[in-house]
Amino acid sequence: MLILACQFLYISSSLENINMQNFKFRGHKADEVAKTQNRQASQINCDITIGEWVYDHSYPLYESNCPYLSTEYNCKSNGRPDLNYEKWRWRPNCLLPRFNALDFLERIRKKRVMLVGDSIMRNQWESLLCLVEAVIPSDRKLLSSTGPVTAFHAIDFEASIEFSWAPLLVELKDEGNDQRVLHLDSIEENAKYWVEVDFLVFDSAHWWTHTGQYRSWDLYKIGRRTFTDMNPIMAYEIGLTTWANWVDLNLDPNRTKVIFRSVSPRHNRDNGWQCYKKKVPSVYLGGTHRTPAQLVVLTEIVKKMSFPVYLMDITTMSGLRRDGHPSIFTGDPDVRGMRHGKSTFSDCSHWCLPGVPDTWNEMLSALL
Repeated sequence: MLILACQFLYISSSLENINMQNFKFRGHKADEVAKTQNRQASQINCDITIGEWVYDHSYPLYESNCPYLSTEYNCKSNGRPDLNYEKWRWRPNCLLPRFNALDFLERIRKKRVMLVGDSIMRNQWESLLCLVEAVIPSDRKLLSSTGPVTAFHAIDFEASIEFSWAPLLVELKDEGNDQRVLHLDSIEENAKYWVEVDFLVFDSAHWWTHTGQYRSWDLYKIGRRTFTDMNPIMAYEIGLTTWANWVDLNLDPNRTKVIFRSVSPRHNRDNGWQCYKKKVPSVYLGGTHRTPAQLVVLTEIVKKMSFPVYLMDITTMSGLRRDGHPSIFTGDPDVRGMRHGKSTFSDCSHWCLPGVPDTWNEMLSALL
């Protein structure tokens, strides 16, 4: 219990409206995020978000030939020449237990674990599968799929580790005239897959700030009103409030534990080349760090919910790992051609596996 209390935030109260003028990258709202985290940590003199990445020869925790890795995350197979990104372990000011696959599976026996979100949450889900699969005989594990949900089944443990694709949490629908409409106040079509789950881990951040050709919708809709444009952080607040209301009204805290993982940092400045050829973590030298607007919004909403939600903050620690992204080693032949002088894309959003998401799952294991 000591480890759990120091690593995760437990925040609850009643839901109310939020003033968007308060959302800023720096200043008093960023301080409020830090104060909330520090207040929880100070109770036992421990804060999981403060620490350093240390080189550990005993890592990684699994091999890159794990059968559940997507091609785009398997940087070793995609030709990345350095493998140091696999060897870094997060060392906070308190003990973060090494992941133990059999212990984790025993604790989720006869239970369902579901990770809900975007491709970076899938990144984390694949990491979790690779952390556990090696201790399960090949004929005692299987994958199944229903709608947006893909499930890994550990048969002898009667347990499942599932991924539900819902990058915006709320509903995105194709409607008439080839219009893609984001319904900020509708969630049931996605949420119907989240009921009767024992551990729910949510993530939603990156898709909300996509613009131009990368934006996945043409219109916003609230009730019967449609909008062609909206401040993306305001839209995020409305959508996340819809999620919070659904959790408050539909889940039983005696049955389901809910975790919300904070925004995974991107190193996409300079057209995605900020992570290119990076081989070692950055060192945190103190001072004020940039707090993503999504994290400020998330913190405000979660602490006003009646349902107890744990905020798993991985943002700052992961922000030090520019070396952990695939960059040009994504498995895309056009991208790999960049090494011969061609102009192309560098992925500084997702993470190589084995890598940084393994640490997120060590934190998740400690919580569960």
